Amino acid sequence: MNPDEDTEWNDILRKHGILPQQIKITQNDIYDSAVAQAQEEESKRLERLDLDELAELEDEEDDRVLEQYRQQRLAEMQAQQSKEKFGSLEHISEPEYKKEVTEASKDSWIVVHLFRESIPECKLMNRILSELAQQYRATKFVKIISVECIHNYPDANLPTLLVCGEGDMKNQLVRIDRFGGMRTKRGDVEKYLKDIGAIDPSLKRSLPGESEEGDEDSDDGEEQQSAYFDLGRARS
Repeated sequence: MNPDEDTEWNDILRKHGILPQQIKITQNDIYDSAVAQAQEEESKRLERLDLDELAELEDEEDDRVLEQYRQQRLAEMQAQQSKEKFGSLEHISEPEYKKEVTEASKDSWIVVHLFRESIPECKLMNRILSELAQQYRATKFVKIISVECIHNYPDANLPTLLVCGEGDMKNQLVRIDRFGGMRTKRGDVEKYLKDIGAIDPSLKRSLPGESEEGDEDSDDGEEQQSAYFDLGRARS
């Protein structure tokens, strides 16, 4: 009788302490043993190298680390590019809403602007969203005429933003009184969208000809907003 055999009788004898417990070798044991052996062999190999050979090996290791870093950065850039697939404020119609907003929001954040061309605040919001769309290309920005999105929607509620994600509406902004009406700046809307998670600050791009901090407070921007403001007063 072989006491090392894995038989039912031997199991009974081991249970009663007549035979010692069988030592079972797992896959982890085999892996650990192979790693330890490889490390020992590598250590012995290094001990046999002279200084010049060690220096050459160090250069090779540096190249290997640099190549790993390059591959890692390449993978990160490709992942970022796959997210940044938008970049402009798109005009959609009622039949397109389900596909461009409801379905698309399952994969990306969507900012929907309900607007009317005749309302100055809507023109201002369209300009702001167009700029934000260029800066935050992982978020989809669309605009739709208000009554095409919600029939009989009152002009008094415009501009209105619907912020959608995970296939559902997550937040909404009715009018821009909280930002100062016609004195609303891009940074106001940007902060609102950032606070609710609709835009990712780590993916922000600068606009062409604009510094990293932004250039929305320039004289041109102030003049443009003043013109909108004057137009609004003239209509009232």
